[in-house]
Amino acid sequence: MAPEGLHVVRHYQHHAGPPVVLVHGAPDRAKNLAHVVHLLHDMPVTTYDRRGYGKSLAAGAVGPGGFDHHADDLLELLDGTPSIVVGQSAGGAIGMAAAIKAPELFLALGVWEPPMVPWTWWSTIGQWERMMEFARYDDPYQLGEDFNRDILGDERWEQLPERTRELLRSEGVAFRADMACQESPFMDLDRLNVPMVVGVGTEHPEPEVASSHRETARRTNAELYVGEGANHFAHMGNPPVWAGFVRHTVDLARRAHSDVFG
Repeated sequence: MAPEGLHVVRHYQHHAGPPVVLVHGAPDRAKNLAHVVHLLHDMPVTTYDRRGYGKSLAAGAVGPGGFDHHADDLLELLDGTPSIVVGQSAGGAIGMAAAIKAPELFLALGVWEPPMVPWTWWSTIGQWERMMEFARYDDPYQLGEDFNRDILGDERWEQLPERTRELLRSEGVAFRADMACQESPFMDLDRLNVPMVVGVGTEHPEPEVASSHRETARRTNAELYVGEGANHFAHMGNPPVWAGFVRHTVDLARRAHSDVFG
């Protein structure tokens, strides 16, 4: 069952095995996972556009406590079926929030570089300050444009069809809300008790970033997956690494729940 207004695509459903659900970050949308999904053609994979992004734009962005509301959407999507959930960045934080609410639905959880939950690490590095700049933008539509101009460059931005530029501007509302979730501590790691893998790339300008993710893994008794040559956006820039991360999470589920896999 899909939450009302959310665009959900179920791939390779003819394969046996528990569902593998991928949760995108911010700002992002499910289509940017397409190369990863192609590499996971031997398992049932579900992708969806989170509320306020892509083809779920009309569902509207969530307000304060947004990660919690996105977690409720994810749980509704799981529809009572024990699954393997893998999230990138904010999608990882949403997976963690959902796993705290309904651990029985998580055969395993993979989180790739989620917002750094150990707060003493996260709030003292430059990356957090940049997130707060986004969270405090007066005009979320301008945020949507400015962020994507910075990523793409002015020339590529101007070459985009106007409908695409308008979509990216409109996603600024959801993006600002996701960033605002990180302004203060938003999760109690002591309540997280599911088989988990924390993924981290090796390409970061700030060494504190990798240290923080390693601390998240230590605090949650999670396995650590190091993606060599990958950065925060590995699902787009290095799909084989990210597909390997998903497979590692599936393998963890198989080891923890051999009865489910037969």
